[in-house]
Amino acid sequence: MKIPKRILPLVNDGLVDEVIRPLMSGKEADVYVVRCGAEIRCAKIYKDAHNRSFKQAVLYQEGRKVRNSRRARAMQKHSKFGRHEQEDAWQHAEVDALFKLADAGVRVPRPYACVEGVLLMELICDSEGREAPRLNDVSMDAEQAVEDHALMMRYVTRMLCAGLVHGDLSEFNVLVDEYGPVIIDLPQAVDAAANNNAERFLLRDVNKITAYYGLYAPELLDTRYGSEIWALYEAGDLHPETELSGCFEDSTEIADVDAVLREIEAAMAEEQERQQRIREAQ
Repeated sequence: MKIPKRILPLVNDGLVDEVIRPLMSGKEADVYVVRCGAEIRCAKIYKDAHNRSFKQAVLYQEGRKVRNSRRARAMQKHSKFGRHEQEDAWQHAEVDALFKLADAGVRVPRPYACVEGVLLMELICDSEGREAPRLNDVSMDAEQAVEDHALMMRYVTRMLCAGLVHGDLSEFNVLVDEYGPVIIDLPQAVDAAANNNAERFLLRDVNKITAYYGLYAPELLDTRYGSEIWALYEAGDLHPETELSGCFEDSTEIADVDAVLREIEAAMAEEQERQQRIREAQ
């Protein structure tokens, strides 16, 4: 087939030899099956911000570190250069997350390169060598649902221990090969410690995955893994191999509102001082 314009730089660099066929088109990217030497991989072409339908992207970008201060200032000012850098950061966030999660023991596709908005990565296949189906296209018995759900909770735990929350996890962002589930689509992954929405995103991720597996094993619908995982994380007691029960009881302790307000005021004062230092350094 004709080589898409965005993949041409990878062909010119010798990273891709042939574009075989389109694989899928999503809200944030188009994916193609490509040949790289003797290996079959996939090329994910990220859509520009104005063509993406990913809602409230700014919520996911909160807390992301930008190594270069000039880039950070440009992104804050929303200049043309800043918008370009923001797009670059959105795309490379997935590459960084894939490497980090693979090291943490989470099954994700292996990344090979990211060139001008195109991510070249492993193509996940089934036992017969065909593209692995998404979880939403897979049926299973109750025993398999319980087993795979437990594995997904293990992956969510390992992700959080690595400092990340997927942020858009569902049956549509999980592939299933002969060894089990593989988590995909991570450009929106959030920094658990720096993003104020991290807890909400994690609970939503867990609830969506549990709801799907609960279609086959209804007993899973009565579990509260998300709240248990986050509570252990906040207490500093969450580890990659923490044994989870799925049980959680809400605290009846009355919140110290004054203490919370003092923390907010201190954080605001600290941010004002930081902004002042940035202005003085410019």
